[in-house]
Amino acid sequence: MKESTRLFKAFVFDFDGTLAELNLDFNFMRNSIIALSGQYGIRSEGLHDFLILELIDIVRDLISKNDPAKAVRFFNEAHHLIKEIEMEAANQGALLEGTLLLLTTLKNKGIPVGIISRNCHSALVRVFPNIADYCSVVLSRDKTIHVKPHSGHLVQALRCLDTSPAKAVMVGDHPLDIHLGRQVGTYTIGVLTGYTQADSLFASGADLVLNRAFEILEILF
Repeated sequence: MKESTRLFKAFVFDFDGTLAELNLDFNFMRNSIIALSGQYGIRSEGLHDFLILELIDIVRDLISKNDPAKAVRFFNEAHHLIKEIEMEAANQGALLEGTLLLLTTLKNKGIPVGIISRNCHSALVRVFPNIADYCSVVLSRDKTIHVKPHSGHLVQALRCLDTSPAKAVMVGDHPLDIHLGRQVGTYTIGVLTGYTQADSLFASGADLVLNRAFEILEILF
């Protein structure tokens, strides 16, 4: 493993649950958006299975069929709502043990690092104020056109890092991160600091699963 990892020229990390504590209550966020949708006349049936950002887009499109201006109001209100929830979670958040040492070591070794996240940029900076000192590119959802699981999110990060997928690693705590890395063509590492078990990460196609991202140093150096 050490021989193969020496070929990697860049690392792209998810943030919440990978480099920082995962304390977002996604069910609460989803239910809050569904409740807001009800205020706009959209029934809740069939809405619980969608990811939150995609749920907002779906409801906006449903409202837009009859009232485009109302759809815009819903969209803005929904994003304001989830940002409030994210910022509240960020106020209680912290980096995971070993994150700073991991990022410092990669930086000192000349290996560029990127972060891609579905969270808002303000929340990332609240948890990690000097994030720009350690990461060459930080693409939160409000810093990119395409948000993961869209492949464009990772592709944009790799372009900013001037690295081909074959020379890069995608690291995350969720099957979504693993699927994304495999779709784009990176090496994929799953970590067990989120809500997902090792079996699910391997089933998603992870090349490697670690207890925490910090253990990357043990296989690199």
